[in-house]
Amino acid sequence: MSDLAALITAFTTLFVIIDPIGLASIFIAMTQGQSNAARRRMALRSCLVAFGLMLVFLFLGEAVLSFVGISMPAFRIAGGVLLFLTALDMLFQRRQQRRRENAEEAEQDHADDPSVFPLAIPLIMGPGAITTLILLTGQARGPLEFAAVGAVATVILVIVFLTFLAAPFIERVLGKTGINVVTRLLGMLLAALSVQFILDGLRSFGIAG
Repeated sequence: MSDLAALITAFTTLFVIIDPIGLASIFIAMTQGQSNAARRRMALRSCLVAFGLMLVFLFLGEAVLSFVGISMPAFRIAGGVLLFLTALDMLFQRRQQRRRENAEEAEQDHADDPSVFPLAIPLIMGPGAITTLILLTGQARGPLEFAAVGAVATVILVIVFLTFLAAPFIERVLGKTGINVVTRLLGMLLAALSVQFILDGLRSFGIAG
């Protein structure tokens, strides 16, 4: 993970799977009627909680896999399949609709502060993001590469925080059509990256050349 191409791949994968632009519109919907100061507090709290969860899976994710007897190549294949299904949802707009439905259900029980649930989890650090973190750390060779993955994930969370702060502006500029176009483009990119994860897993088993 030390070369630039690998870092770009890690950044792109996490950016696509977390989808800060898509989250921005959900953040607006869930914080309607709140003051700008309250919105900033919710944005900061949700990203800090997501950062804590990120650290847990960065340091313990592969250990948990080893404990339950799952090899890293097998997890790469399973993770690639999961990410491919997520990409299909993004391409056919099912993912954003499901996120909104989950957010609306959670909002009924957490109307005052949705920053921890559902914003931090599962919208920012959902199954796809957790799977991607474990996959990326599994590919890291040495502490420097491991630290690079952590740095990339941290940068993504900073971007999420900034898009939350700029959410009204982003929604005005892109509009619903623009957000849909961006989401589908990212879905196509994620589909290609997920296939690469599957091929890497098969190659580890000696199946793919």
